[in-house]
Amino acid sequence: MAKRVLLCPPTYFDVVDQKNPYMSGDSPVDRAKSRTQWQALCAALQESGCEVEIIDPVPGLEDMVFAANQVFAGYKEGVGKFIVPSRMVHASREREVPFYVDWFRKRGYQVIDLELGDDRLEGHGDLLWHPDWSHIYAGYGFRTTRGGVEKFATAMSKLGIPVIPLQLVDPFCYHLDTCLCQLNHEAVLIYPGAYSADALATLSKFWKRIHKLRAEEAHRFMGNGIVANGSYITPYVTPSLQAILEQEALTPVIVETTEFEKAGGSLFCMKTFLP
Repeated sequence: MAKRVLLCPPTYFDVVDQKNPYMSGDSPVDRAKSRTQWQALCAALQESGCEVEIIDPVPGLEDMVFAANQVFAGYKEGVGKFIVPSRMVHASREREVPFYVDWFRKRGYQVIDLELGDDRLEGHGDLLWHPDWSHIYAGYGFRTTRGGVEKFATAMSKLGIPVIPLQLVDPFCYHLDTCLCQLNHEAVLIYPGAYSADALATLSKFWKRIHKLRAEEAHRFMGNGIVANGSYITPYVTPSLQAILEQEALTPVIVETTEFEKAGGSLFCMKTFLP
């Protein structure tokens, strides 16, 4: 069965402020180039056997192209498909959330609304299913708050789904999806410098093989790749990453994301796999 994946065209994509260390505003976005790069991502996903679904972009929501962040999507036997809406740190991104919630609700997803108060939760930027869907890794420290993770964990415990909190400490890895990429059921790709000592110790309990990126690789989004049917879709590859992928029987597929990197995002940030 083909993996289904949700993307949003970069029609209104731009860098208008500074939400993370990558966003300087010094490099204007090339709108035509961003469209070409996004289309290359769609093509790479389709070539790896994925079925691409599209949510319509909205004028004035320049970051809506980063489709990983607005909701957390899941499936649980007996519950069915569900989403947990995000509560984003930045007001401009919070405005994206209702459009995504509406898209999922119209397709039969149950909406689990959390009373987050002043806490924050940023979807699949910080919340990642283990490949066998047995538990969820939850990064916090920059966008998602510890309290947000605790409230999310309480809601998931009612569904019988454990949540594993992981503290992030590198501002360049402000979301978990920039420093943790699950290659298969046994192997994970991480940047160790992104985590607290406790988080690193926690991660070691869940994986047979932990492959490590260097800082310069992580900060070029090589850990923000997409694993799809034997491919590792990545914006760059180094000899060390190539060797890791060979060990895990993955073929690198290069898709440029230079325009999106100006906003602090790359390939994984631009999609949500649908349960």
